[in-house]
Amino acid sequence: MTTTHQINTTTGSESSNARARGKKAQIVRSHEDTMGKLLQENARRHRLHKVFSDFCEMSALALSNAVDLAQREAREARYMKIIADYERDEIERFPQILGVLVHWLESGLDDCLGKLFMGLDLGDSYKGQFFTPFEVSRLMAGITFAEARNVIEREGFVTVGEPACGAGGMVLAAADAIQAQGINYQQAMHVTAVDVDLTAVHMAYVQLSLAHIPAIVVHGNSLAMTEWSHWFTPAHIVGGWDFRLRRHRGTAKPAQVPLTPAAAPELERVRAVALVQRAERLQLDLF
Repeated sequence: MTTTHQINTTTGSESSNARARGKKAQIVRSHEDTMGKLLQENARRHRLHKVFSDFCEMSALALSNAVDLAQREAREARYMKIIADYERDEIERFPQILGVLVHWLESGLDDCLGKLFMGLDLGDSYKGQFFTPFEVSRLMAGITFAEARNVIEREGFVTVGEPACGAGGMVLAAADAIQAQGINYQQAMHVTAVDVDLTAVHMAYVQLSLAHIPAIVVHGNSLAMTEWSHWFTPAHIVGGWDFRLRRHRGTAKPAQVPLTPAAAPELERVRAVALVQRAERLQLDLF
């Protein structure tokens, strides 16, 4: 009887997990289809990759301008320049698309924009970019962050470095892996993410912002050690991470988890430069 009960319990659990996965897959398809259709409707007078790129940039600008006062004026001007290319009905669709993205992320952390990008076949026509499937990223993150709890309990938080972040899928997977251990990644993880492609930077910034991940997303070249712009997520700003990162510079450093190990020193430098430039813009003596 005991053996039969254990088998039935296991079978019931597996069946429940399968139903949950099936439901999640349906939600993903629904949101992806809705966003794709809205983007296609805005592509009647424009190329689809321009509409997608403009959506990502305008969303990033709007999110940044809500919290990053030091860069608001220039970014607001950029927003107005982009929106001027669209007619009224097209303009009204952009917040609808963002709303669907919010609902998608509320169903669970996922590389939504990366999946949408690939689903719209933009990977072939737009700079030859391809994004790693989130399921693969999640598997890798589960291995990389297996000991995250021990590190966080010892040092307070962990810093994550991603030198080629794409749409932020690997970072989202890292947050999900930490959350699966019962840890609030919004308090215990800070990210420095870099990409050479500006659209990818906007994609990553939007997703990390909506997931409330403390991060600095950098438009730059990790190999050439050049940077062109810094994007501080709302979670970074409202969470006081300028101070938290500065404080750790003068004491024991939090554990750095580079998703590409050789890039760790460079990512520390990138983070330090971004914080110094932000301090100068705000006229604060953080150091």
